[in-house]
This record gives sequence, C-alpha cells and structure tokens, in this order.
Amino acid sequence: MMFIVIALLLSSVQAVKFELAGQTADDADPYCVSHYVDDETQVVIKVRVGPGPHQKTSLEITDDSEHQNQLWRKDGLSEDLQRATFLTKHAGDVFACFTNVLADGYQPDPRYMRTIDIDFDIGSETIDYAKLAEQEKLKPMEVELRKLEDMVKDILENMEHLQAREERMRNTNESTNERVKYFSTLTMVVLVALGLWQIFYLKRFFRKKRLID
Repeated sequence: MMFIVIALLLSSVQAVKFELAGQTADDADPYCVSHYVDDETQVVIKVRVGPGPHQKTSLEITDDSEHQNQLWRKDGLSEDLQRATFLTKHAGDVFACFTNVLADGYQPDPRYMRTIDIDFDIGSETIDYAKLAEQEKLKPMEVELRKLEDMVKDILENMEHLQAREERMRNTNESTNERVKYFSTLTMVVLVALGLWQIFYLKRFFRKKRLID
C-alpha cells in the first residue's frame, strides 16, 4: 500500500493545505503529513476538511516508534475545526495520515476531492494566551512578554536537544574509532603470527625433503 509523506522540515512552516482525492475502500491509500517533535511535548493538531459529497475522510495520528503507537484517531471528519491534543512520550516524527473513502457505488472521479487544512502547534504554540490573560489578569504587554518567554524556553530546549544529539553522535563515533583501532591491531597481530608460522612450517617441510640443511 502506497504511503505518501510530506515532511515539515522548517519549524516556521507548520501548516499544510492540499487536495485529497476520493478513493474506493479497497484502494484507499493514506496521505500522511509528518512533523518532528521532542519527547514530553504538548502537541495540538488542528484540521479543517472542506465539503465533499459521498466521501468519508478519516484521520489517524501515530508516532514513528517500532509499534507505531496511535495517538489520536477520528473517522468521518466534519467540516468543523477538529483539534487533536496529546503529549508525546519520545522524540521522533509524528504522522497525521488521512484517507478519503467514497461511498458504496461511487468510483474515483476528479469531481470527488476534499480540501484538507492541517496545522501543527507544538510546545508553547499550544498555549491559549487569550484564556491565560483572562485567568491571570494580564495586560497586553505582559501577554507578549509571556509569549517571548515561552518562545525562548522552546529555543533553549531545542538547543539542548541538539547538543545532546551531537554528544551521542560524537560518543558513537569515538566508540567506533576505538573498535576499528583494536580490530586493526588484532588483524596485524594475526597476520604476523600467520607469516611466522608459514615460515616455520615451510622450513620444516624443506628440511624433511632435504632441500635445505
């Protein structure tokens, strides 16, 4: 089954809009949008589906773990704004996969298309600052400062993640280099020992044949 993926590589590009063709139930291929998310991070995925008669659009959100854990699912998305909220358990790609199935008796046709709008809110982007301002009686300037504070926290967490990832890669490289060095040394020792054994064996062989003294 074909698996189409759009990777959101730039953090500033987190909203995607695309057309999803209607397919029969037997031939429906998932159309997936992915985004990298750190562990223990709050995620809100907002989805809006355009009108589409005789079509049933479903969404399943999974992670990229070995078992592809299901984080959220809904069949038959309506035209109202849908919000999927969850907390990631480990760092990795989060996949939002759509299927658009035609009703029984209908065949794929260019007329049967649905427009999909999907937006990823991650970390501080999931905070409802209007609600927060109302609860904590914050002034507009204080709200903007809170936004900047949360944004800086996200940047620092990303930098720490990158630093930890770089350290892991460096440790892996150093460990690999040490193993290669030990293997090379062992190979040289084996080759020298094998050469000496061949010399000793050939010398004994020639002496038995009385070819040398």
